[in-house]
Amino acid sequence: MKFLTILLLALIVLLQYPLWLGKASWGKVWQTEQEVTSARENNNTLQERNDKLEAEVNDLKQGFEAIEERARSDLGMTKQNEVLFQIIKTPSSHPSSATN
Repeated sequence: MKFLTILLLALIVLLQYPLWLGKASWGKVWQTEQEVTSARENNNTLQERNDKLEAEVNDLKQGFEAIEERARSDLGMTKQNEVLFQIIKTPSSHPSSATN
């Protein structure tokens, strides 16, 4: 009877080994799930960025207004016979900071 108990305990240990310490153990499954979750979040962020870029490309392909807006804001371009006034604010000196 004692031999049978030892044999059954050894069999249970041998069956449990792959579950806890083998190639497909619980720890590795959990780690893989975490990596998949992280990759999905990264993919969602990149997909949102790609959607915005695709919308911008479509705007540039379809209309001149988007191209004109881009030229004005990014390149500082103006239309023909248009005058650009640029207002530069100078820092005002406070009386408390002036010394005699």
